Amino acid sequence: MAPKRKTASEPQKESEGKKAKTASKTSKKGQGDTAPQKDANKPAKKSSTANASAKSSSKGPHSEKPRTKTASDSPTEPPKAFLMKEGSSLVATSVDLKEGKRNKDGFLVFDGHPEFKPNLTPKQVIQAGSFGGIYFNPKGGKPSIKHPKGVDVSHTEFPEDWFEGLHPDYYIARKYVAKRNKFQVKAGQAQEAWENSGWINDQDQRGWFHWYCRFYQGRRTDDDERQIGRWKGVCGEKGRWKRSLVNKCLSAGKAWNDASVSPVVRQSLLHWAYEITEKQFDKMAKQVK
Repeated sequence: MAPKRKTASEPQKESEGKKAKTASKTSKKGQGDTAPQKDANKPAKKSSTANASAKSSSKGPHSEKPRTKTASDSPTEPPKAFLMKEGSSLVATSVDLKEGKRNKDGFLVFDGHPEFKPNLTPKQVIQAGSFGGIYFNPKGGKPSIKHPKGVDVSHTEFPEDWFEGLHPDYYIARKYVAKRNKFQVKAGQAQEAWENSGWINDQDQRGWFHWYCRFYQGRRTDDDERQIGRWKGVCGEKGRWKRSLVNKCLSAGKAWNDASVSPVVRQSLLHWAYEITEKQFDKMAKQVK
């Protein structure tokens, strides 16, 4: 019903009504109801969301080292922690050769699978900033088609040090936020798309990286060959995404670690446990010239 139009004879009645309404709301709040007033509900909600987003964006992946947002930040810039120097677009690699069993070229080695050569451990992928922060939340991101109540994934299955120092928003967030990624861009498809494409095996409901985390921990299944084959197509000796990145750097006349070149491809490769190194760049550059 439409509200009555105010008249000159009604100000006292309206004032008394407002007082009664305010008293009623105060009484309800005292009973534990903290909902905002109806006419201020939407603006308050929007402001709260914006503040939360700004707060999350201003933090780096490590809660004890918050990233300060500056006017120069853009979706194609990696977090300042990864920039090699201020004002530069050159990015530091997340590859740590001290972690994992590696060969002389810095690739991780897995017995019985010499063709599988990622150069990032699961921990390094997570610590760098990946998947918009949602990966280990069963309901993270858009709803799943096959598992609408949430996929079977939990960070508690894996070593605590993989998540050490990270704010929870960087691995168990509900909403995907590109600023949480190393290269601060959105990369990859939603759970629904992967399920519809037939790439998801129910034993690893989050997909390839879910499989990799478990494979790295020592699990072996009959799905290993398929998952390794997928990795080879992306990051192997002739991997299409690795080749694409090298081509784009060469075409632009940019360095191998210049994050201004194909940040989405770089982020995608990171999700597949691979980052281009100078040595690998030079090797592939000779192949594509």
